[in-house]
Amino acid sequence: MPALLESAGPATSAGPAPSPASSTRPSRRRAGTIRKRIEIAVFAGPALVVFLGFVILPVLLAAVYSLYNLPPAFKWENLAEPERFIGLDNYVRALTTPEFLRAIGNNFTILVLSPLIQGPIAIMVALLLNRRMRGRSVFRLLIFVPYVLAEVIAGLSWKLLLQPQGGVNAMLEAVGLGALQQNWLADPNIALWTMFGILTWKYVGFAIILMLAGLQGVPEELSEAASIDGAGWWQIQRHITIPLLGPTIRIWAFLSMIGALQLFDMVWVTVAPTVRSMSTETMATYMVQQGQFAGQPGYGSAIAVILFLISLVVALVYQRFALRRDLAGAVTTGVR
Repeated sequence: MPALLESAGPATSAGPAPSPASSTRPSRRRAGTIRKRIEIAVFAGPALVVFLGFVILPVLLAAVYSLYNLPPAFKWENLAEPERFIGLDNYVRALTTPEFLRAIGNNFTILVLSPLIQGPIAIMVALLLNRRMRGRSVFRLLIFVPYVLAEVIAGLSWKLLLQPQGGVNAMLEAVGLGALQQNWLADPNIALWTMFGILTWKYVGFAIILMLAGLQGVPEELSEAASIDGAGWWQIQRHITIPLLGPTIRIWAFLSMIGALQLFDMVWVTVAPTVRSMSTETMATYMVQQGQFAGQPGYGSAIAVILFLISLVVALVYQRFALRRDLAGAVTTGVR
């Protein structure tokens, strides 16, 4: 019996031997982590390089150039000249120049008017085109055509139409409304509003297409149930369709605001420089005018940095207060 206990003692005291599967599990986990990191680097690496090279690097270079009084055809050697460094003088000059302050005001005027005017137009037209009607596809195509046109083509076309002897004044004269004839693009009092009308014509089609796409995600069962309960068409749109269209409206408003702050090509092509400097100047057109054509790259770089900072602040504020609900469900976490 003691011999039996003595022989059984070591067997009961020794723990179970580790299995090969449990020993290889950490190595497999490490290999999976490395593989995921390689996949992320392969797929996201090129996009990250492009983003850093064509977005972040130009912003950093513009921030450096803005601290110098550079000649029109400057070289890297000019940055080493002590007399070229002027600190924040370019920023002070920009923020105290009436022309640039007026340009900021023009940008924000268009920024505010775009959601207030283009938004309701786009929603109403989208609601009408979402109904079954003959020729609906043709109407959608015609509405989207202005957005497809290149900005240069659209700007030059309107520039010709709005000349004193152009097509718009001729049409007003033909229908007996000659008293309404204006020098649409040369009168500083109405040039900005004329430009906003052209922008509405150009970009409202994009808003309508976005609204139509958003309407496809509204369940028809809700409208049918409301109709059975006795709700009219307008009541259904007001209390069901438009609230469910909210995420699309907020995304479009964000794109419209950023586009209004960066507005350049349509204004540059359509309006003459003399009138543009008086009434329709934007931050982007003023930046190009001063930085390239006036031979002040340092001053133009300072304006570019100010434009970037204003756009960034507007985007962050809008995301914080308007897009917060839409982005809350878009953030995912890893599942182990």
